[in-house]
Amino acid sequence: MKLRAFEAISRALSENGVRYIVAGGLAVNAHGYSRFTADIDLVIALDAGNIVAAFAAMSAAGYEPSLPITAEQFANTSLRQRWIDEKGMRVLNFFSGEHPETSVDVFVYEPFDFEVEFETAMRGELLPGLPVRFVCIPTLIAMKRQAGRARDLDDIQHLQWILDEEQGHG
Repeated sequence: MKLRAFEAISRALSENGVRYIVAGGLAVNAHGYSRFTADIDLVIALDAGNIVAAFAAMSAAGYEPSLPITAEQFANTSLRQRWIDEKGMRVLNFFSGEHPETSVDVFVYEPFDFEVEFETAMRGELLPGLPVRFVCIPTLIAMKRQAGRARDLDDIQHLQWILDEEQGHG
């Protein structure tokens, strides 16, 4: 994952007014456990206007969906549910010729109450004037438990240590 790609995505999303939260490995890193991640995982508010803005922002940053899916199709709740039920789809992958080493995965469902998490998410600045929200540690742990891969189990352990330290239990 290249910082330049993350900056391009974050800037485009911000400029287009997209409501999003960074999850996955980048959120793990933001909370203090540094480890390699190859992609950018995003959870966006799944209302039609936000989806259309997100697709426009991704395109402006040089990213296109890896499947022939339009913003309007992605905004269709029943169609997204069919992708989940019939194809086991969890994310829509975006790729870029400008940033070939960094793909972006956008969740096709909200893995948590988006409005609540948007308010409680950790806020930071990628660069001065470029705000970014990262999934909070308890939500990130829950997401990683659900995924259950070996890498996620390692992340959970380190995130729990960080959370314990923050809460004065470490």
